Amino acid sequence: MTNFIPNTNIEIIQPDHPGGPFKHALFDFDGTISLIREGWQQIMIPMMVEFLLETPEAEDEASLTKLVTEFVTRLTGKQTIYQMIELADEIKQRGGQPKEAVEYKHIYLDRLWQRIEHRVAGLKNGQLSPAEMVVPGSLALLAALRARGVTCYLASGTDEPYVLDESAALGVASYFNGGIYGALDNYKNFSKKMVIERILRENHLSGDSLLTFGDGYVEIENTVEVGGLAVGVASNEATRQGIDAWKRQRLIEAGASLIIPDFREQAALLTYLDEVSPP
Repeated sequence: MTNFIPNTNIEIIQPDHPGGPFKHALFDFDGTISLIREGWQQIMIPMMVEFLLETPEAEDEASLTKLVTEFVTRLTGKQTIYQMIELADEIKQRGGQPKEAVEYKHIYLDRLWQRIEHRVAGLKNGQLSPAEMVVPGSLALLAALRARGVTCYLASGTDEPYVLDESAALGVASYFNGGIYGALDNYKNFSKKMVIERILRENHLSGDSLLTFGDGYVEIENTVEVGGLAVGVASNEATRQGIDAWKRQRLIEAGASLIIPDFREQAALLTYLDEVSPP
């Protein structure tokens, strides 16, 4: 039986979780705040299938599409390079000679840019409003958290220069007074887990002081591991309405305490987070 905060679409998955009020909040970026990169899977998956079809022992296109879709979705939320490392491994397994994973990443980013360049340009020249390119209610939630004195952090598996540029274009960068963190060329020097550990260490916090919002399993899992409260954002990026059922299930498996479709009901969500008591 599902359990919701009364008169809302906010689903309570784990009633016994850390209590507020929280003073530190971590956000994922793509799919949680930003919709600039909506549709990225439609670029990455066909690109990978294309390279795999060129290998000596390639299966048919349908089989490869199923294979790639599985590992791309499984690794979503981690740095993009990890999906490319998996691609290189799959190419090698089929008798191919893979490029370096970073080369595949650059090919993917070039192709993705062709899809999203007009969105970034539109935000910068005023033809698009930020409200059109964010998960609904994001701006109001960020403003409300900052007004309450909450320190906000942004951590993304997307390369840091893009995160900095796109968060500025959306007008949200200033809300993240705790810092904006993205993937680095030396990928071993960055992870969301490392960001969480840094937040707790530098602020002398226990894990149950951390509130996290994310649409990927990584930030949810990492938050639960330290005892924090994880809110799963099961956003439907294409329609900007309702729940993405696949995301919801993935977020629940990762340990999310709450599931929300977006931030439209941010007032009710914040009231709940303020009032809830530790178990």
